[in-house]
Amino acid sequence: MTPDELDLIRRRQKARARVMALLLGGLVLLIFAISIAKIQLGMHL
Repeated sequence: MTPDELDLIRRRQKARARVMALLLGGLVLLIFAISIAKIQLGMHL
C-alpha cells in the first residue's frame, strides 16, 4: 500500500472512532437521564 492509501485508511478509522464515541456518549447520557427521571418519580429499579 502506498502512504496515501494508508493515510486514507487511518482517516476513515479516526472518523469511525469519533462517530462511535459520540454514539456511546449519547447512549450513556440517555441512560443517565432516564435513571435521574426514574429516581425523581420514585420508581427505584
